[in-house]
Amino acid sequence: MLDIEVIEDAAAAEASLDPIRTRILQELVEPASATQLAAKVGLPRQKVNYHLKALERHGLVELVEERRKGNVTERVLRATAASYLISPTALASVAPDPRRFADRFSAFWLLALASRTVQEMGNLISGAAAAKKKLASFAIDGEITFRSAAERAAFAEELGVAVTRLVDKYHDGGPAAQAGGGRKHRFVVVLHPALKTTPQTAPAGDPSADKDQSND
Repeated sequence: MLDIEVIEDAAAAEASLDPIRTRILQELVEPASATQLAAKVGLPRQKVNYHLKALERHGLVELVEERRKGNVTERVLRATAASYLISPTALASVAPDPRRFADRFSAFWLLALASRTVQEMGNLISGAAAAKKKLASFAIDGEITFRSAAERAAFAEELGVAVTRLVDKYHDGGPAAQAGGGRKHRFVVVLHPALKTTPQTAPAGDPSADKDQSND
């Protein structure tokens, strides 16, 4: 079972978005039969079987074992992944193209880059799994608070200079590097406001209540 599977087929994406099938996929993190699932999701076994066949047809669930119970063969299935992510490939005709928004301050460009990352990583993960190789990747995630918009702009400028310096130091696109097995890597750096969390209801007169509200 994969930790995350990227769904690239439009029909598979449609099948996974059905609320009942989403619940079934959630339950099938652990192997189960149609009878066991029926008790968990509150549906007749025949109805669960119908949804299981659709999910299996699109490669979202897999057979673990078959158990003989009297005159009946019980099929035990599980989801192919613990989590699923729908790739922009599933909506190829309307997927965002980073080339349309080539502006580093554009939120739409950031979104298009993220979309491309999901698409490319989905392909890379599938290829690595098929080849039984580990995929070389690296990511950093963190938060930073700026005192002003001017400081945010200064940070972005300094970050751009530092990144450019590192790229110039390590990038080698010459024929010798390619002949020696050098491989091109995608490099993306993003910065965006963090989502505001919903403040907890504080008791009347609690001074922290107003403080929690002002997290701009």
